[in-house]
Amino acid sequence: MERLEADAFDGTRLRRSGTWAVAFLADWCPFCRAFAPRFERLAGIGSFQIAMGDVTDEASPLWDAFGIDVIPTVVIFRDGAPGFRRDGALGRGLSDSDLAAIRAELGPPA
Repeated sequence: MERLEADAFDGTRLRRSGTWAVAFLADWCPFCRAFAPRFERLAGIGSFQIAMGDVTDEASPLWDAFGIDVIPTVVIFRDGAPGFRRDGALGRGLSDSDLAAIRAELGPPA
């Protein structure tokens, strides 16, 4: 999964066109490590791309730009604009039902 650093964004806009599901994850987060392989299974099943918004560095400007309080958090971007968002729950992360909601928002398989 491609890692996106802060320079891939312009404030809250993704500097890419098309539909992107970006999971904001940190290497040190156990909930992120559990979620990442489940999120990666979305790759190639639709007309969208997936990536990791890397917030491993707690000083990353992405924390503030997106108001991230809990990780993992997933934001779906359409032509750079953020839309649908699903935030992890403290002490739980993102569940299978959260992943199903993300998948539903992305549309039918290709």
